[in-house]
Amino acid sequence: ALHQTGHGHSHGAGSEQPNASVRAAFVHVVGDLLQSVGVLIASYIIFFKPEYKYVDPICTFLFSALVLGTTLTILRDVLLVLMEGTPKGMDFNAVRETLLAVRGVEAVHSLHIWALTAAQPLLSVHIAINAGASAQEVLEEASSRLQGTFRFHTTTIQVESYSEEMRDCRECQPPRD
Repeated sequence: ALHQTGHGHSHGAGSEQPNASVRAAFVHVVGDLLQSVGVLIASYIIFFKPEYKYVDPICTFLFSALVLGTTLTILRDVLLVLMEGTPKGMDFNAVRETLLAVRGVEAVHSLHIWALTAAQPLLSVHIAINAGASAQEVLEEASSRLQGTFRFHTTTIQVESYSEEMRDCRECQPPRD
């Protein structure tokens, strides 16, 4: 089995995506700023034109909708990580097909893709190889393809010998849609 973290070098501070906490804090600060500006504008309108007092509830409604929309987006991303869902933009079938395209790979099973954070997808998989294939070469090629195409943060690949029983084994079948 191969356990690989990253791809051997750093890209510096500029390549990291902010985590959900930082994003939530930023959205909160920007929301507060916009709400303060909105309240200031609404108060000037009401001060100089008292007949336009309905501006205050309109501003309250608009800013409530803004906060709700941004909160739901962040909540969705956090729940995806907590529930160990397949990361946004990751195609399970494309990953499976990429592994099956590696020379010597006969079957792929126990494929699991999840996210450690929104920006750190992980993969764990068993690949069954034919008798003539070199386990080390298959492992290196599979890792290279996965890293080059999907940029997983961490991959764990277990190589095993292919047997005909795998074709009918329920545990070795891919998930059905």
